[in-house]
Amino acid sequence: MLDLRQIRYFVAVAEAGNVGRAAEQLHISQSPLSRQIIQLEEQLGVALFERAKQRVHLNAEGRAFLAEARALLANAARLEELGRNLASGAAGSLAIGYVEGAVLSGLVADLLRDFRRARPDFHLQLRSRRTAAQFEDLRQRALDLGFVYSPAPGGDPDIESMLVRREPLVLAMPEGDPLAAVADIAPGHLDGRVWITVVRQPGDTNRAQFLAACVESGFIPDIAYETADPLTSLGLVSAGLGLATVQESLQSAAPAGVIFRDLPWFKRSVSIHLAWRRNDRRAVVGDLRRAVGQ
Repeated sequence: MLDLRQIRYFVAVAEAGNVGRAAEQLHISQSPLSRQIIQLEEQLGVALFERAKQRVHLNAEGRAFLAEARALLANAARLEELGRNLASGAAGSLAIGYVEGAVLSGLVADLLRDFRRARPDFHLQLRSRRTAAQFEDLRQRALDLGFVYSPAPGGDPDIESMLVRREPLVLAMPEGDPLAAVADIAPGHLDGRVWITVVRQPGDTNRAQFLAACVESGFIPDIAYETADPLTSLGLVSAGLGLATVQESLQSAAPAGVIFRDLPWFKRSVSIHLAWRRNDRRAVVGDLRRAVGQ
């Protein structure tokens, strides 16, 4: 294994053309420097210099070795800088999970924009995952942070979380719907109407939660269509096929022909939480948690 110190000494002597001048530049004595060069040549099994009185000259082998030695020292300097950046959180890699609602609300885009501005050399991997899968991936260290719909289970020894956004659901309807002329929509206006809901497989609980909230509010929906995501639901609403509830931030992404109404009495909302490992003490993870919390 080559000694980087010997490589550095060799380059200094080669560039100075004189052991004495190189020793002065390196702030060491001439004799130890000469010994280090000789040891390097012995380790390599080849002479690198032609020696004549007070001067030394690179031979053909030395000139070939010099080019590679300079490249090695440059790479070592870059590696050292990378280590410092990793320690300070200025460089590295993070895997971040997200649920659909975190993207639709703008949370993920806001985080990426601010993070990229602060740490341009950092590599981020974004992975779409259901909430339960993100908790498992955090435990297995396949994720570093996750945007999830539910908080970490109470008393979880591995995962912590915090609420970062809660959005009310709003009613989406075709612009030609008779309800468009109603200023304050009551539960009775929605009873028996055709609805479009989002179903996420496997093990979806969204439909059951939606039905329970409707019954609690005082109306029973006729669920005629089930979609995989809220944007598809809005497309069906735009086509006049029914009503839907979506998170408030989706109003700006809705297709033409859809209007929205607040339902202050409808007791459902979309909550987004940020989750992370309790024992992750990296500065970059702490900075991201604080940035999202703000």
